[in-house]
Amino acid sequence: DSRALVVLRETLAFYSPLADFAFAMQGLGSGAISLAGTPTQQARYLPAVAAGEKIAAFALSEPDAGSDVAAMQLRATSAEGGGFSLNGEKTWISNGGMADFYCVFAKTDPQAGSRGITAFIVDANAPGLDASRHIQVMAPHPLATLVFSDCAVPAAQQLGDLNSGFKLAMQTLDIFRASVAAAALGMARRALAEAVHFASRRHMFGQTLADFQLTQARLGEMAALIDAGALLTYRAAWMRDTQQGNQKERSVAAAMAKMTATENAQRVIDMALQMHGGRGVQVGSKVESLYRDIRSLRIYEGATEVQQLIIGKAVLA
Repeated sequence: DSRALVVLRETLAFYSPLADFAFAMQGLGSGAISLAGTPTQQARYLPAVAAGEKIAAFALSEPDAGSDVAAMQLRATSAEGGGFSLNGEKTWISNGGMADFYCVFAKTDPQAGSRGITAFIVDANAPGLDASRHIQVMAPHPLATLVFSDCAVPAAQQLGDLNSGFKLAMQTLDIFRASVAAAALGMARRALAEAVHFASRRHMFGQTLADFQLTQARLGEMAALIDAGALLTYRAAWMRDTQQGNQKERSVAAAMAKMTATENAQRVIDMALQMHGGRGVQVGSKVESLYRDIRSLRIYEGATEVQQLIIGKAVLA
């Protein structure tokens, strides 16, 4: 359930953002199969994903289609002899190049916008798939661009109903949006712990850094920012698990959690780094790595600005 998911991600991110990423991508990369896969598809992929025998990946974003999912250009056309042929690109794909399979979303009806998207399970060894173009980013993270050139996908690998892929993608992201907030919480809690530890031991002007009222005020602000994000995160998870409100209300709660927790975590980690002074920017220090790790959470699975739009539209309604 969502509450277990957020507790797991918060705990993993506290100790290792990379471990959190590995865990989360197994869920996101296979989530669409859990939601819409046939019994055969689920039996083929999900036990192996759970056991760590197969690495999963979620392929939605494109060079010109990130937040605007309906603008995707990857085409899936009917192939001779059955099945589909995929042509186009996906990019910013986590686990790209190391995944065993990809849940790929492509246009099957280019004139229908978001209502013309279909999902497919594409094995990494599928002819016509090139995942060799890796993307280097500021925090260690396996990312790649996927190039599809007449990539053959059997009809049995279609995931869910024809032209229902957009809804499936959004349902998958809805599950994990609150868990991104939880990962941010874990990083923020670690930054606060590091700040408390450092302030209690750093001596200056005849006392510790923690003895200064300005330090105490800053630590108090950090703690409040974390708890504000935590309460919204746990509420969003609880609403989804217990089906509180309608789908729109649950999506808004997840958007509030994701926006608040990630933005607050960025502020908390920045404060912790500032409190460490020069040690904070030293490569290899925990707050330095957290400073790099947290930044992408404000972008992926719906940037802060997208969450603001979701919330704002709901307020106007």
